[in-house]
Amino acid sequence: MSTPAFSFSHMGMFVADLARMRDFYTRVLGFTVTDTGELETQRGRLQFVFLSRDPKEHHQIVLATGKPDRLPFNPINQISFRMAEFSGLREMYRRVVDENVKELHPVSHGNALSVYFHDPEGNRLELFVDTPWYVKQPLRIPMDMKMDDEQLWAWAEAEAKKQPGFKPVEQWSAELARRMNSGQRP
Repeated sequence: MSTPAFSFSHMGMFVADLARMRDFYTRVLGFTVTDTGELETQRGRLQFVFLSRDPKEHHQIVLATGKPDRLPFNPINQISFRMAEFSGLREMYRRVVDENVKELHPVSHGNALSVYFHDPEGNRLELFVDTPWYVKQPLRIPMDMKMDDEQLWAWAEAEAKKQPGFKPVEQWSAELARRMNSGQRP
């Protein structure tokens, strides 16, 4: 039996300081507020801010008041954003450095070059650009953003080639499509 097609659209998260989170996501990450409002819910009256970076998507992130005061840990592992090109990743890296965010980690995953950091409420964010390679995951190799683009891409390719399963991403995608179409899951 096949599964009907669907794709990821947006995510929502409860926040403690709506104004601070709105400021960070709009000023630092460049999201646009598409709507705001209040709604009565099972958790009480909540305020919402809808954010998007795509004019075809009303919202990609929803910020909602109502985050509990004490959580044993942050339940969000990460929120990841694909960059169109590496120059954009570099620019965002500089912007995040200028913001003095916590725990800034540029890394190579072999299949992506990423920059990890935390928003004001400790949610881990990832900005990344895809590479043309596949390697077995998980993989995390610290990356030096001081290298120029040519050096960094040469380093990333050399590191990826050392990893198990290295192959062009097109080959991996074709193999995965065959597996999915044959109903092989997991």
